[in-house]
Amino acid sequence: MHLLYLDESGSVPDPTQRYFVLAGVAVFERTAHWVEQSLNQIAARFNSHHPHAVELHGSPMRSGREGWKAHPLPDRTQAMHDSLAQGVAGFHSKGVRAFGAVIRKATLVGEDPVEHAFEQLASRFDRYLQRLYAKHNDAQRGIILFDKSSTERRIQTLAREFKYEGHTWGKTRNYAEVPVFLDSRASRLIQLADLVAFALFRAYEHQDETFLATIRHCFDAEGGQVHGLYVKDA
Repeated sequence: MHLLYLDESGSVPDPTQRYFVLAGVAVFERTAHWVEQSLNQIAARFNSHHPHAVELHGSPMRSGREGWKAHPLPDRTQAMHDSLAQGVAGFHSKGVRAFGAVIRKATLVGEDPVEHAFEQLASRFDRYLQRLYAKHNDAQRGIILFDKSSTERRIQTLAREFKYEGHTWGKTRNYAEVPVFLDSRASRLIQLADLVAFALFRAYEHQDETFLATIRHCFDAEGGQVHGLYVKDA
């Protein structure tokens, strides 16, 4: 099973923010354990006795919210860099791939940015699975895992529509089930997805590529063409 963990960054209704991002990482099921272990070691820097009580969450870590202010900013930002470097770039050779959709909200008229971003990522991950089958005879199915959010019901409805009625580019054919929603506090991979989304949001909303530079080469690509990153900026 191939697992695509997704989270969002930026707020659709917030008029002060120009961008909305949906992004994350695709991981083969047996690799997920080792990615989690690498992230647990980073979390242990902040609570060596109970590392699982530490949630690696991009915006609070950088801003110092949710208890993070007790730790120096350089330590927090280094942990974010290391999480991306070890959890994504460090496992890139083992098949971990980043996926992301960056939407400048003003470019969409009468369309929900969340739905637009999900259609892009659902179809791109589906095509990624098709390529794995065509090139490596890897017939394993995929599933998308989200952080719990208010969009849960709509996302699941969209996933069914893409499978049975189709999306803009056809029908999805490689999903084992509709998307699953998890509590980010219980899933290191959802936390890693949050960090990927935050890295993209910082790059586009604030022109700060500090975090994105670590994983820019990790987005799904083939033959020099990047498939895993979609940007609607005009």
